[in-house]
Amino acid sequence: MACTTILVGKNASYDGSTIIARNEDSANGEFNPKRFVVVGPQDQPRHYRSVLGRLDIDLPDDPMRYTAMPNADLKEGVWGEAGVNAANVAMSATETLTTNERVLGADPFVQYAPAKGQPGQDGYEPEVAGGIGEEDFLTIVLPYIATAREGVLRLGALLERYGTYEMNGVAFSDADEIWWLETVGGHHWIAKRVPDEAYVTMPNQLGIDEFDLEDAFGDRRSHMCSADLEAFIEDNHLDLAVESASPLNPRDAFGSHSDSDHVYNTPRAWFMQRFLNPYDEVWDGPDADHRPDSDDIPWGRQPERKVTIEDVKYVLSSHYQGTPYDPYGKLGDEHTRHMFRTIGINRQSQLSVLQIRPYRPQASRALQWISYGSNAFNTLAPFYPNVNVTPDYLADTTTRVTSENFYWANRIIAALGNAAFSDTVNAIERYQQETGAMGHRLVKATDEQVGRLGGPDETHVTAKTARKSYGTQSNDADVDDAPADVDPMKPADIVAATDNDEVREILAAANQAMADHLKLETDRLLDSVLYTTSMKMSNGFNRSDN
Repeated sequence: MACTTILVGKNASYDGSTIIARNEDSANGEFNPKRFVVVGPQDQPRHYRSVLGRLDIDLPDDPMRYTAMPNADLKEGVWGEAGVNAANVAMSATETLTTNERVLGADPFVQYAPAKGQPGQDGYEPEVAGGIGEEDFLTIVLPYIATAREGVLRLGALLERYGTYEMNGVAFSDADEIWWLETVGGHHWIAKRVPDEAYVTMPNQLGIDEFDLEDAFGDRRSHMCSADLEAFIEDNHLDLAVESASPLNPRDAFGSHSDSDHVYNTPRAWFMQRFLNPYDEVWDGPDADHRPDSDDIPWGRQPERKVTIEDVKYVLSSHYQGTPYDPYGKLGDEHTRHMFRTIGINRQSQLSVLQIRPYRPQASRALQWISYGSNAFNTLAPFYPNVNVTPDYLADTTTRVTSENFYWANRIIAALGNAAFSDTVNAIERYQQETGAMGHRLVKATDEQVGRLGGPDETHVTAKTARKSYGTQSNDADVDDAPADVDPMKPADIVAATDNDEVREILAAANQAMADHLKLETDRLLDSVLYTTSMKMSNGFNRSDN
């Protein structure tokens, strides 16, 4: 899948939240209708079988409740993509990444192979299961992790055991940390903690550009990796550093710098960082420090100002506004306007912006901001994940086209708006601002209502103590020496704090109010763009028929 990710550390965000966000884009030539759902422990499988990989996995018997964004059509599997669990841990999976021939020669992908012949016949070969991938990750990881760090460890262990059939980037966050994991070949992986003061941009290209192996095999404060990564690198001559003292550059060792990257991937990182750091360097012209085709655009950097939810939506909706590369713009020419793959693209499935707010009680700490369809024409709305059920308008997406659910309404608006962009863009921008403002007002009012209920003292403990108190599925021997970073509460206490029926009723009512408002405003926008576009039809005539 083609996607775009941005990660925002807690000291880089406008309110001290950790924020992870990703566009899920469908493959070229197809749409994947999406749903927003809650998966309760009673609905989580104890035995999981993947559709694409034909892989069987036994899962733990104590899953947590979590949200997900699965496909409406399950013919290719669940594809849960993004969600938050009852311990207020968020996960986004996955950003499809690039690699190179040296990596795949050393550690090939684990591909499904169908059976050959019939049992009992000469030459019969049984089917061989494939590895795990985007279809599976959220379902087999998110219900069982109590911190972002644990998410890395659980997924890493699964990758080492089962392998994968694709290159993936996966984000985990809690109130204190964001971790980014990248797969390397079939069974290897690396993970890096996002600096608190930085944001990270990821455009379908293996992104980590500096990795401290000493930390990964020592204290693991900011780096983790598969158990044999050092030997894997050395045995296969993957480190391309000229000086042995240089830190490992995973982008050089494991990634790609192809011609197609310069059309498909690097321009997206260039635009996002150009927007968030407009004055730190020169972005345009012959003297630019970084151009759209630069291979050395940093993985992460400190923004020039704090990053808001609206900034995240803007960069993940962008089509190179204000540059010669904007397909809707007036700059450049027909060649430049179609040179690069835009971030806000026609085949977007959904965007989830997962925000964990450390200043709110655990029961209402998390928000999952959601958009459906092409981001240049849609809006972003907040929903509380700590509920038992989600609004029908976002949950009951069908495989047939209808304006009665949020997904297809957005698809229709985008198709109509694209056909008359300059005539509909003002109406779309007003819709985005009005619904966004409504979302912030609703969140503020709901937070105040929850706050009036009171709650337990949310004391701080170390991550190590938290993991041991919860008894999660990760190998505790692997994490005993992890740094004792501050964690908001013991994970078991977080789960207990979110298990409040009165609060969940308030949050569910807020979600429904947001959905009702969205439907009203989306229907109004659909009416507007339909009328405007219809008046531009080729068979119109300017003399009155009355």
